[in-house]
Parts: sequence; C-alpha cells; structure tokens
Amino acid sequence: MDVSGKVAIVTGAGAGIGAALARALVGAGASVVLADLGEAVAGIAAELAERAVSVVGDVTDSEVIRGLVARAEAEFGPVDLYFANAGIFGARGLDGGDEQWSAAMEVNVMAHVRAAQILIPGWVERGSGYFVATASAAGLLTQIGSAPYAVTKHAAVGFAEWLNITYGDKGIRVSCICPMGVDTDLLRAGNEDFTEAAANEEAIRAVVSAGEVLTPEQVASDVLAGVAHERFLILPHAQVLEMYRHKSADYDRWLSGMRRYQATLHQ
Repeated sequence: MDVSGKVAIVTGAGAGIGAALARALVGAGASVVLADLGEAVAGIAAELAERAVSVVGDVTDSEVIRGLVARAEAEFGPVDLYFANAGIFGARGLDGGDEQWSAAMEVNVMAHVRAAQILIPGWVERGSGYFVATASAAGLLTQIGSAPYAVTKHAAVGFAEWLNITYGDKGIRVSCICPMGVDTDLLRAGNEDFTEAAANEEAIRAVVSAGEVLTPEQVASDVLAGVAHERFLILPHAQVLEMYRHKSADYDRWLSGMRRYQATLHQ
C-alpha cells in the first residue's frame, strides 16, 4: 500500500513509536489522527500541522475508538489504516494482581479487538483497509521479567494472525510489528509499572542485552516499508526471525537456553 493520500489513526501517539509513526505517515503524504492518554499528543499533532489532529482518550474504550473514526472522517475522510500501537508493560507476573493482568490485557489485546470490531465491517464493504498491530518480539519469543507482557503480546500476534487469515481475501491487509528493544518510555518504564523494582530491572536488562536498541524513527521507517510491501511480520530487528526459527525447531532446547539466559541476568 502507498500511504500517500491515505487517512490513518495511530494510537499511543504521544511519544515513542506512535509519535514516530505519525511523523513518518505525514511525511509520506498521509493524514493522521493521533490518539493517546496524555496531553503530549496535542503537541505532536501541532508539529505536523494541517494533516494531523489529536484526540486525548483511552483507546480500550469502544466509544473513544468510534470517536477517533468519526474525527478522522470529519477532518480527512474514511479511515484507510489503523495503527493499534498503544501498549503497557504490566506487572511481574505471579506477583501481580488481577487488576494489573486486566490492564495489560485491555491495552495490549482488547484495544486491538475493539478497533477491529468497529473498522473491519466497513472495510469489508469498501473492499480495502489496513490494520497494523504493534506487538513485540515478546509475542513471538517471550519476555523475561514480565508474564503479563509476554502473554498479552503473544495474544496480540495471535489476533493479528486471525485477522489476516479471516479477512485477507476480502481486501483487508494486516501487519504485526515485533521489535525487540526500542528507545521509548516503555523501555525506561518506572517502577510503578511493576510490583518490584527487580522485575523492572530484569526485564529491561533482558531487552537491552538481547540486541541493538533502535530509535522509534528507525522502527517507523521499517513499518512503512513493511506496509508498502504488505508484509505480515514486520521485524525491525532481523535476528528475531532466526530466534523464532530456533524456537520452533527445538522448543525444549530453546526453553533451556532461555533459562540459562535468565540466569545470566540474575547474575
């Protein structure tokens, strides 16, 4: 897909990958509605001038998503692309309560589901539309230090796969972004996102030591290239594919290797 002249919605657009995606989309000729919980998103939209507007809201709420779609249609026209990019890390895992697990599921998975429920029927009628889910390499591999993140990112990949299979022959394109470390606020998340500081440190060490930490701009560039070629898996870190192949080739050996890797992080 050529994004020039298209209308896009980007969630989690107040910083990080979302802000970089919005800038890259506008730079490529698209018009964008930026959404985020924080007021910072308005500054990003103002920077992008007349081809961008912002909405502050919780994109786990179906009514907020409908409001994004309505705003896009009123300002620019029918929505062509939806970037489900908002995400949170979550708690350590077994130490986390139901509220923390539910929050990770709501943001990392159900926000995608609700957006698809609202957009896909209209896209099927039009015969075109593009859903881009930001998951993580954790969705293909795992995340040491945060069970909710690992589990919900697996679910995000699974939902994107299902969308691709179910609607791919009806004109709907689906991509799933699975990077490793990206220099964002999420990578530098404060301890308030975790039940223990040690869990935060372990998760961050696992990400940083696994490979290069990319800038959001590098990831956004790779995402637009992936969208242009309509690739399902968009892997800004090329080594993720090789890791995934090792995992699928010998699951037990991979699990054993991950336990050894985890032990080195503890040291």
